[in-house]
Amino acid sequence: MRNSSQDFHKKVLGKQGEKLAKKFLAKAGCKILEVNYVTPFGEADLIARDRETIVFAEVKTRTDDSFGRGAEAVTAAKQRRYIKIAQYYLLQHNLTDTNVRFDVIEVEKEGINHIISAFGA
Repeated sequence: MRNSSQDFHKKVLGKQGEKLAKKFLAKAGCKILEVNYVTPFGEADLIARDRETIVFAEVKTRTDDSFGRGAEAVTAAKQRRYIKIAQYYLLQHNLTDTNVRFDVIEVEKEGINHIISAFGA
């Protein structure tokens, strides 16, 4: 089955948003560690180091708010997946005693809304 043109548009839009979010975090002084980090539990859009904290960032790109704000799409199930992704990453990189933070980055026409510590583990 082929992907629809709408699916293709969403993927392109998502990749553009991730690129902008990556630049945003780097400009804010974060070191980007991973982009689209894939685990058996799912994919983390961005993983970065903000001083002594490892940041797992979910990027939500929207052209309008007809489907709600980006952060609203980060459901409890998505949050649980991100926590498992973080645990996997930390174990793989021997970083079990490291501070961790879960952010949501909303990329919109108006700009970027960085929600620091959007949810916790």
